[in-house]
Amino acid sequence: MRHHATPELPHDPQAPRGDWTTLRRLLPYLWHYKWRVVAALAFMVAAKLANVGVPVLLKHLIDAMTPNPAQPQTLLVVPVALLVVYGVLRLSVSAFTELRELVFAKATQGAARQIALQTFQHLHSLSLRFHLERQTGGMTRDIERGVRGIESLISYSLYSIVPTLIEVVLVLCILGWTFDVWFALITLAALAIYIFFTVSVTEWRTQFRRQANEFDSAAHTKAVDSLLNYETVKYFNNEGFEAQRYDRSLDQLRRARLKAQTSLSLLNTGQQLIIAVALIAMLWRATQGVVEGRMTLGDLVMVNAFMIQLYIPLNFLGVIYREIKQSLTDLDRMFRLLEKEREVDDLPDASDMQLTGSPTVRFENVRFAYEADRPILQGLSFEIPAGKTVAVVGSSGAGKSTLARLMYRFYDVPNDLAMHGRITIDGHDIRRVTQSSLRRAIGIVPQDTVLFNDTVAYNIAYGRPGATQAEVEEAARQARIHDFIAATPKGYLTMVGERGLKLSGGEKQRVAIARTLLKNPPILIFDEATSALDSANERAIQAELQSVAHNKTTLVIAHRLSTVVDAHEILVLDAGQVVERGTHAQLLARQGHYARMWSLQQSAA
Repeated sequence: MRHHATPELPHDPQAPRGDWTTLRRLLPYLWHYKWRVVAALAFMVAAKLANVGVPVLLKHLIDAMTPNPAQPQTLLVVPVALLVVYGVLRLSVSAFTELRELVFAKATQGAARQIALQTFQHLHSLSLRFHLERQTGGMTRDIERGVRGIESLISYSLYSIVPTLIEVVLVLCILGWTFDVWFALITLAALAIYIFFTVSVTEWRTQFRRQANEFDSAAHTKAVDSLLNYETVKYFNNEGFEAQRYDRSLDQLRRARLKAQTSLSLLNTGQQLIIAVALIAMLWRATQGVVEGRMTLGDLVMVNAFMIQLYIPLNFLGVIYREIKQSLTDLDRMFRLLEKEREVDDLPDASDMQLTGSPTVRFENVRFAYEADRPILQGLSFEIPAGKTVAVVGSSGAGKSTLARLMYRFYDVPNDLAMHGRITIDGHDIRRVTQSSLRRAIGIVPQDTVLFNDTVAYNIAYGRPGATQAEVEEAARQARIHDFIAATPKGYLTMVGERGLKLSGGEKQRVAIARTLLKNPPILIFDEATSALDSANERAIQAELQSVAHNKTTLVIAHRLSTVVDAHEILVLDAGQVVERGTHAQLLARQGHYARMWSLQQSAA
């Protein structure tokens, strides 16, 4: 199913969507745990009923302590009973609150896990174009903050805002019913002014928080990008330059955070002023009621206790509202990642590609461009017969590596057969089969090998997760790297470092070859598979690759012509078109492009 979204990248500055839109996206994940949601709400209401009952009981306790000459025995009996009930209510508040959090914790963590997993899976389903344009540091921070935002949003809304609203309604009803309506009106007016002031100032402050987040992501992105390219920074002696770039971002972040802190102080001061005025008005009216005999001392204590219970959580309303808004913003950014449209997607009726042996691969009049004004392939047609090896050679930029990307469907040939052609495997248009089944059938040794920051064994076994240690070692032997691994102190448990930087270029390439040999697919792609090896190792591994490619459909992309002399057919690519084709001997006899390239490389050798 296709996911539709706005074209902006999530970490780019963009106008946020409405909060209700983000909440509507979140609710289905929570409603998956609907019985836990209902139970948590029931416990929350029970906790607030018990909490409101405490001041009421306190009033009766104080009134019961007033000496009554007619019934002196009540001075002891009644307070003891009320004290027991008072203790039970206090315990009930804590018990119901803890039960609410215990019941709802699974829903919160489950929703966070599900959204994070879907986002992670969706990012892997996006096209290569998206991942070439993305900034890893900013994107990972968006996911991290989004997951944290789910927990904060649920915590602040369900555990603070909703309970406070329930308590406000209960208190207003008790005050209006028990005393005159002015108590309820003063409380309601103070709450309205307090909430209006808090929301208005917090909305104004949101711009500073948003700026701080943007600068935080930018600083993090610069730091991650610089550290990932550690060697390049060292090559050009640009540590100072990188530090200056990072410091500029940190300075922008500092300024944004200072503005946020200044506005927070203004918010807190205004809130305390509103609360103080409301408390004075309520206590003045209650004190007058006691003096005039309309109210008891217990009533005065109850009103004061109600005000304290209401305004203590309201003291944090600014913080809570700000955190909820920030959580919604963070969650929206992660949802935008989740909604990023897939450029390459399976058709609704796509089927798994079933191969019984080595297939035939055909490029039929394929036209392709990464950008509309820069065509790469221009009507390219050729065939890789089943079980045969076809090599593609040519100058840089001729479109050789694009062939591998199109076969893997990292990009799709536009779905216009007459205009852009198609790629078929055993007669199946690869756009009409599932990407998973297609990629299971293809193995590649890329020119630029990137390894996971894990052990050598893990990186080789990545070609076929679940392979035995014996199978991993056999693949390493075929790639001529087993002896090197065995000679290291930790053997196959040796860590390769970030992106494999602890290994040399040749060692990384041999690990990549072993990984592909372990996968053992019916279609092989060697994209400059031995470019990082010395001549002796290249010849040894070339013999192994030829042995492995026997009876497999193989595409070899090469710059060094000595590696393709045994191919069944060699294609010479220039400006996205085949200008020559034939065997090594046939192409040399023609004295054309291939012969000139061969002559130049032999002279250099």
